[in-house]
Amino acid sequence: MDRTPHSPGQSAPLPAAPSAADIRKWRRYLADERAEAAIYRDLAHRREGEEREILLKLAEAEGRHEQHWVELLGGHADKSVRPSPRRILLRFLARSFGSVFVMALAQRAEGRSPYSSEPAATSAMAADELIHEEIIRGLATRGRARLSGNFRAAVFGANDGLVSNLALIMGIGATGASAGFVLFSGIAGLQAGALSMGAGEYVSVRSQRELLNATKPTQISLAAAPDLDLNANELVLLYRARGMSQEAAEHRAAERMGHLDCDCDPSLSLQAPEYYENEYEEIGTGWNAAVSSFCFFATGALVPILPYLFGLQGLAAVLLSLFLVGLALLCTGAVVGLLSGASPAKRAFRQLAIGFGAALATYVLGLAFGTSVG
Repeated sequence: MDRTPHSPGQSAPLPAAPSAADIRKWRRYLADERAEAAIYRDLAHRREGEEREILLKLAEAEGRHEQHWVELLGGHADKSVRPSPRRILLRFLARSFGSVFVMALAQRAEGRSPYSSEPAATSAMAADELIHEEIIRGLATRGRARLSGNFRAAVFGANDGLVSNLALIMGIGATGASAGFVLFSGIAGLQAGALSMGAGEYVSVRSQRELLNATKPTQISLAAAPDLDLNANELVLLYRARGMSQEAAEHRAAERMGHLDCDCDPSLSLQAPEYYENEYEEIGTGWNAAVSSFCFFATGALVPILPYLFGLQGLAAVLLSLFLVGLALLCTGAVVGLLSGASPAKRAFRQLAIGFGAALATYVLGLAFGTSVG
């Protein structure tokens, strides 16, 4: 009896009597496919338009994969199995939030598909999973673009506040200064750093938007085109300056001046390239970036001085401060990893190493200055 399921991209025929291990594995695959289909449907309910349609199509594709395992398992498919913890978490997040974080996690889940090395899966299923990862990457990129400007300011603000104020109080504490002086220094560092970060983000974002405005094409050729000489006109140079080839520029110029019959929309030649609009969206606004950076830097800078605010001093205050900052650095690193589609754990520990490395460096300097002063 050939148990190969009837689906595109056939795998090699499988034995009539699969082992108990195979049945357990296929049941898990079935549960995961059902969970992924549900995740995409839940995400689709929070979207509209094109994104909703794409997500529902992905859910249909996962349904085809589900049917493959149902056919392969036969009567063994009746016993339900819980999906993997990752899928359970994704389903909960999709139902509760439906945010770009879920898209980023789904992207990683699709990228870890075992079908490329699974004999019971068809080649079409393995190819589907590869394409699904890229589709989710595209959808996640849209979400990242919508929040990247202010999010960047928030994450870097919080991280800078954590690292700079931890380094500050560690360095001053190592000199032998009193707990009160360490606390005062931490509060001063919080205020100065938050103001500096807010002002810096405002200037940075405003400057970047002004540079983009300066490079954005204008509509002046719309008025000038009718009076230009076709044989000697600068409209071709204009389109070449915007990145077109000589042939394309000549075609567009003739089209613009009414000397060429074309089904194309001639106004397209006068619109700013799409990347300008996307760039604006990703940058955000100056005031939003400034407020985000100020608030999150202040929040991050507050964490290292919390033990001193509650009256702790000496080694106990230092250890608790390191513990709190370490947790916060792990969280910010994991968030950055999630949104970038990279490993959250790797980014979290990288953030932790950088932060503690800076604190250690200033602590050693503080010890050196404290010894020399003494």
